[in-house]
Amino acid sequence: MSRRRAHDTEDEGYDHRRNKRRRVSENQEIEDRLESLILRVGERSTSSVESNLEGLVSVLEADLGTFRLKILRILSDCAVRMPEKCTVYTTLVGLLNAKNYKFGGEFVDHMVKTFKESLKMCRWDAARYSLRFLADLVNCHVISATSLLQLLDTMIDVSNEDTVPQVRRDWFVFAVLSTLPWVGRDLYEKKESALESLLLRIEVYLNKRSKKHHHALRVWSSDTPHPQEEYLDCLWAQIRKLRQDNWAEKHIPRPYLTFDTILCEALQHNLPQIIPPPHNDAFVYPMPWVVYRMFDYTDCPDGPNLPGAHSIERFLIEEHLHHIIETYHHERKDCAAQLLSFPFKHKIPLEYCIVEVIFAELFHMPTPRYLDICYGSILIELCKLQPATLPQVLAQATEILFMRIDSMNTSCFDRFVNWFSYHLSNFKFTWSWDEWDSCLLLDGEHPRPKFIQEVLQKCLRLSYHQLITEMMPTTYGKLIPQLPAPNFKYASEEAASLPGTAVAHQLVVAIRQKCLPEEVVNILKEIPNSGYSGEEMSDGTFNALKIDVFVQTLLNLGSKSFSHSFAAISKFHSVFRALAETEEAQICVLHNIYELWSSHQQMMVVLVDKLLKLQIVDCSAVATWIFSKEMSGEFTKMYLWEILHLTIKKMNKHVIKLNTELSVAKDKLSKADSSSSESDEDAPTKRKKPITHADKPSEEAVERMEEKLEAANVNQKRLFLIVFQRFIMILSEHMLRSDADGRDPDTDWYRWTIGRLQQVFLMHHEQVQKYSSTLETLLFTSDLDTHILEVFQQFVALRA
Repeated sequence: MSRRRAHDTEDEGYDHRRNKRRRVSENQEIEDRLESLILRVGERSTSSVESNLEGLVSVLEADLGTFRLKILRILSDCAVRMPEKCTVYTTLVGLLNAKNYKFGGEFVDHMVKTFKESLKMCRWDAARYSLRFLADLVNCHVISATSLLQLLDTMIDVSNEDTVPQVRRDWFVFAVLSTLPWVGRDLYEKKESALESLLLRIEVYLNKRSKKHHHALRVWSSDTPHPQEEYLDCLWAQIRKLRQDNWAEKHIPRPYLTFDTILCEALQHNLPQIIPPPHNDAFVYPMPWVVYRMFDYTDCPDGPNLPGAHSIERFLIEEHLHHIIETYHHERKDCAAQLLSFPFKHKIPLEYCIVEVIFAELFHMPTPRYLDICYGSILIELCKLQPATLPQVLAQATEILFMRIDSMNTSCFDRFVNWFSYHLSNFKFTWSWDEWDSCLLLDGEHPRPKFIQEVLQKCLRLSYHQLITEMMPTTYGKLIPQLPAPNFKYASEEAASLPGTAVAHQLVVAIRQKCLPEEVVNILKEIPNSGYSGEEMSDGTFNALKIDVFVQTLLNLGSKSFSHSFAAISKFHSVFRALAETEEAQICVLHNIYELWSSHQQMMVVLVDKLLKLQIVDCSAVATWIFSKEMSGEFTKMYLWEILHLTIKKMNKHVIKLNTELSVAKDKLSKADSSSSESDEDAPTKRKKPITHADKPSEEAVERMEEKLEAANVNQKRLFLIVFQRFIMILSEHMLRSDADGRDPDTDWYRWTIGRLQQVFLMHHEQVQKYSSTLETLLFTSDLDTHILEVFQQFVALRA
């Protein structure tokens, strides 16, 4: 029996636990310090990058024994998440490999694993950055040039695969081409013939690939003054120019050159054979794009020259700036500061490069990466941080865009309007409008006067009518929006002769006295069922006059603000539902809202949105109303298409929500079934937590969810069929009329309309793609006019 007292033993145990906690805490502190040192290496400090690297290598070498896995993980994360510091980290790995060959091998294995996982998980940017890192390790004598060339050849093999989408083949070729600026010089010096063979294979592929998608993704239809190049064609031209210059570029920092004597003595590793994962129908590849160009060297004043469109430096600068926006877009002030502290700002006209890249993001087709307001807010911060130069560059860019607006893509036109109106609202609506007054001589449907008109409409949403009137020169009178006020016909001079006026006045009194919905229904009963058929759309299945009187009277009473209107609609929701049971009745409701609020576009947008949310009108009714003859005068106005897109988005969100709910329910059901069968098998040996009834959805519930999803898919499909069928009808009619009259069909109206058709395809491409075969069979058939058919074929080619 131990002679030690009980409390002595307890004290010993406490000391042991305390020491263990202290050791864990100390290890955590060391890990955090190592992570901080690795993340910050190469950033601006009093000492050079090279001396920073030397110091860090000695620290890491001492800690490799204890923190090997942690160091491996941090370095491979940095390779993917901080691609702008690629060469700093490859130099660090090279120096560590020179001192510890085993660690170098482990890191290469770790990086290969990261690359393979990224390909498997469709993390395409991460895969490209991993490949670039592996390639740059050749420069640091960590990986052999031969094994890298084998990997690049394997990736180019994908371009010869049959029955796979072109976007897959494109991505693998792009990944290889975008890696070559880092390692091209080394491969040229060591393996010139193998490199030439690789480039030849790429050229063969690029010459035979389809570019049907190209036109749909262009910002401008004209190639003057800057060609609208497809991204792979542009990068290929840049790589060819780099090859002509013997692979010498001036943008990538290469700190490993300082340590060449140390690195060249290190033993190299061979990459294992890496086979890209085969194509899977579930894989989503990056879509193609068109390289955006706004400036060339003649636009920039005295100072550093803007690199040429086909210089590799232009590609590298733009990619770096795009990555800064991606990293910091959540915080506009940080994003603006990071853009302005670009590491090579003294070698380039930085403000021009930044403005061009931000507009490239804003005008990116089919949709920008982030909300329009994200880019607008970053540009405002840039103007605040650099007030001496950036506002002038932005004004110059705006002038260029306005001058080229005639050939601008319709989607980009909308984004330009949204950005410019938002920008003006942040700078006291100050602009030199007199410089644009030549547009006043043009037809109202021409893009220039149309742009100013739409900008003023958007400015009206951000201010008030009197300010818009005062800020504009008197010559712009015809483009200034009307005063947004309701046009209540039952209070007009002609009201006495209108059927329903007496009931409308009775309704006004009752609603002001806070009557109930039932009382409104009783008042409306005074209108006879057959008493009104003045509207073309009235076919006897609903009472158009009842809808007319109720909708106009109620919304006129709620016209003080959006919230007053919303309160009125919500209170009398049941009356709306009773009156608008059929699609024709719903269209009648929408038409009456337009009659009342034709001078207030924003009110129209928010009211239609509210009616959709409350399920008073269906999405298909809104689409049919937009294409109705009554709305033909509004057809080229932006707000009408804003309504259409919010309608389609609402339907899409509904389908996505039901899809997600069904997937979750099925997942829970399968897990519950498998866990219950496991618990039955294991019952004698161990107890499992029972699956509660609440956790497990019933099979009947899942079936009901499937039925709801199927119905939603049918409605979504019907909505797209309505929209595209109406487009085809009005465009075909225009073509036939023009042909009969011997006129050129290529009018401003035609260009707006075909642009809107293209916009619907591109803005909702993920959902429309599901129905592309149905659309091809039913609507976009070979006998259709080629101009209309081309829009559909270009859309299909995006994912081909």
